[in-house]
Amino acid sequence: MLSVHLEAGRVEVRRQTLPRIPKGFARIRLLAAGICSTDLHLQRGYYGFCGTPGHEFVGEVVASEDPKWLGRRVAGEINLACGQCEWCARGLGRHCPTRRVLGIVNHPGAFREFLTLPLCNLHRVPQSISNEQAVFIEPIAAACEILDQVKIPPGQSVAVLGDGKLGLLIAQVLQSHGARVQLFGRHKNKMRLVEKAGVTTTLVSRKTPQRAYPWVVDATGSTEGLRAAVTMCEPRGTVIMKSTVHGLVSIDTAPVIVNEVTLLGSRCGRFEPAIHLLARQNLDVAGLISDEFPLDRAPEAFVRAATKGVLKVLLRPAK
Repeated sequence: MLSVHLEAGRVEVRRQTLPRIPKGFARIRLLAAGICSTDLHLQRGYYGFCGTPGHEFVGEVVASEDPKWLGRRVAGEINLACGQCEWCARGLGRHCPTRRVLGIVNHPGAFREFLTLPLCNLHRVPQSISNEQAVFIEPIAAACEILDQVKIPPGQSVAVLGDGKLGLLIAQVLQSHGARVQLFGRHKNKMRLVEKAGVTTTLVSRKTPQRAYPWVVDATGSTEGLRAAVTMCEPRGTVIMKSTVHGLVSIDTAPVIVNEVTLLGSRCGRFEPAIHLLARQNLDVAGLISDEFPLDRAPEAFVRAATKGVLKVLLRPAK
């Protein structure tokens, strides 16, 4: 099979044998996958990564010890927990200290013709969701995680910083929830994608509103984003940190302490609410797809994904 390999910043396509199927796992034929910001960070050296990346995918189960999964179209949660530790017993497998992570930590990712995941990680994709839409289930789940962590009453004002792929999804998810979302970004053409959902958009200037929002989400992916979010947050408000930045982020903690601001880290989320939103056609993700490439042109796809202004680039099996 064809498989994408990252090493020392280089993207290659290699031929490999089909992956074996451990007990409790399924073998999945890739239908489509998306290159995300994490994949680009891995290429630049994040985690010292070497191997096959990719964790946003939709595929078809082609081998499984449980026959009810055969032929099913699925998306898969990316954290492979041990299932035996205290964290797993508490239902927090996403924080299992020995977990593996699809395409990131000790488990080859989805940028290959066939991948494997535990059956317990799989979610069936309804027919009402296309392959292109299904690629977004994992990042939408990350956006939905905000609503599992904090209770944002309908009608509350929320500022979302960043008009990249995740910021645009977060803005739509929170607006769908009933919040009054204001998206701050640097690209008017990107922000137009969410304006029809009712999201108010603002081009970032040098001066942003101060102490203006009870809830602020940093999805900028930059070192400056967190500082700006803290400045914009009301006293006793909450800053939700969605940016994973490779390297150290310096911040003046005085405003956090003086204004009693809560800093909340937010990462992966449950797939169920994401699938529900997509099945009900509550989110527009088609406009976030900038391009697509076959797997055998993965090096070109990574170059395209890293190009300024490009949103989601899809990979599909080579014909």
